[in-house]
Amino acid sequence: MKQIPMTLFGAEQLREELDYLKSVRRPKIIADIADAREHGDLKENAEYHAAREQQGFCEGRIQEIEAKLSNAQVIDITKMPDTGRVIFGTTVTVMNLESEDEVTYRIVGDDEADFKKNLISVNSPMARGLIGKEQDDVVVIKTPGGDVEYEILKVEYL
Repeated sequence: MKQIPMTLFGAEQLREELDYLKSVRRPKIIADIADAREHGDLKENAEYHAAREQQGFCEGRIQEIEAKLSNAQVIDITKMPDTGRVIFGTTVTVMNLESEDEVTYRIVGDDEADFKKNLISVNSPMARGLIGKEQDDVVVIKTPGGDVEYEILKVEYL
């Protein structure tokens, strides 16, 4: 399996979720199943079936997170040499040359991407267009609405 790039923060978030699932969620579901079993006939016991379904989701998510973490290539951007180039993990401020709108994005792994928080996937068209460039470069990003020109105002290794 190929390595999955992940920021230090993203890996930490996954570890916290895994810890929660194993120490809080899993024991609660097991207790719910035991509780539902005491209600008798399992064939028509909706609580039992719901708890078993939750258990399936929970165990599936635990396996998914463990797999991601075992294949994670955790990149701590603060320990990378600051070459001024846009790389995985950098925070980039760009200006749309047409609208003059400024936006700051952080380039992260697929699991961490959250457009509302300006965390963009390393595989997104925007990130692919920015990677390897540096401050003052102008890049053309293909968007559904056509090509958009951006100027890179700042590249930070935060």
